[in-house]
Amino acid sequence: MTVTYDYAGKVVLVTGGTKGIGAGIARAFREAGATVVVCARTPPAGETGDASARTGREADMVPIEFVRADVRDPADVARLISGFDRLDVVVNNAGGSPQAPLDGTSPRLHARVIELNLTAPLLVSQRAYPLLKASGGAVIMIGSASGTRPSPGTSAYGAAKAGLHHLARCLAAEWAPEVRVNSVVVGLAATENAEEHYEGGRAAAEATIPAGRMATPEDVARVCLWLGSPGYVTGAEIQVHGGGETPAWRWAGHPAMP
Repeated sequence: MTVTYDYAGKVVLVTGGTKGIGAGIARAFREAGATVVVCARTPPAGETGDASARTGREADMVPIEFVRADVRDPADVARLISGFDRLDVVVNNAGGSPQAPLDGTSPRLHARVIELNLTAPLLVSQRAYPLLKASGGAVIMIGSASGTRPSPGTSAYGAAKAGLHHLARCLAAEWAPEVRVNSVVVGLAATENAEEHYEGGRAAAEATIPAGRMATPEDVARVCLWLGSPGYVTGAEIQVHGGGETPAWRWAGHPAMP
């Protein structure tokens, strides 16, 4: 059975929605009938007002609107949200971090990583709250498995994402029942930068995932469509990681284990 969603008449904001997972989420909401606005510090490559090429069926859809904004900047966030008369779903997707081992990494870099991945989603959510309350809307935080398990080189990023997951739970408790807030916790993902990030080791990385492959932007987008639709679920963390990572004992061939 194929599940479909009707977002006609709804307005959706996706931060960091010009590429990767964010662009996939924006396309999915647009295809479901929503008016979609994406923001980022730079426009999408090769586009002026649309975050994806418009061919075939997409040519009949309302273009995705791009707004230049740095979600770390309170003034930019205020300007961004002031452009809406209505807002039904906010997807806090903007984020990321370079690999940054603790040894030799400056406190300033760690502060910047936390600013982008934790403080910025709070800024956007706070500014959007009155509009979301009026529409009975939803906030979706794009979290990360790095916030649930340790990984070398991701201490600041992991701490920020762990904080984001908890922030979502707190907002869900404070803003219920008018506004629902949930997190989508993403594992290894197949985005434009995957090959570069894994330096030719993508197949080996995918072999550690029980589902046998990385998550795609479409996998994440389908969960966002569900969480953005009217419902009861709030304060939840939906894991999109293909079963996580295969336990080490499976690779060791331990005779006592299945």
